[in-house]
Amino acid sequence: MTQQRLFPKPLRDGEVTLFASAEQAWFWFVRCEVARIEGARVVADAGEVTRPCDPDDIYNAVMRLRRGGMIGQAHLQVLEYYGLTERLPDRRVSEEIRKAELWGEAMQALTQVLIQRGIVDPDSPENPLEMGDEGDCDYEMQGDLSPCGL
Repeated sequence: MTQQRLFPKPLRDGEVTLFASAEQAWFWFVRCEVARIEGARVVADAGEVTRPCDPDDIYNAVMRLRRGGMIGQAHLQVLEYYGLTERLPDRRVSEEIRKAELWGEAMQALTQVLIQRGIVDPDSPENPLEMGDEGDCDYEMQGDLSPCGL
């Protein structure tokens, strides 16, 4: 019996474009997921820009951060809600101050992971500056998180 050999599909000859920030990668991932839910088939290298990863790589990075205790359930709720609405939490709105803090903490952790994996450009001016200790991972929710309870 012959063994079937699988060969990876070669990527386009063009240049791979890294994401400028973890936020850009997250919004791209969410748009890909929405398209999947609506029935689209996500195919590697089908867009105008060649990205260094699949959407699932962004999801896996976030889930590893969650399992490792770097981000919590509240972070995931904020990422999901603002990813679906395709906007950042606004620190100027009193109801969104805590959500903006959670967003920033999650993006800081995700930025580090995605830079290490070669998905986000480490030299991009859009990357957030280091904030606080990296080891401080014990987050406690305060106040109402609605409409994040999706």
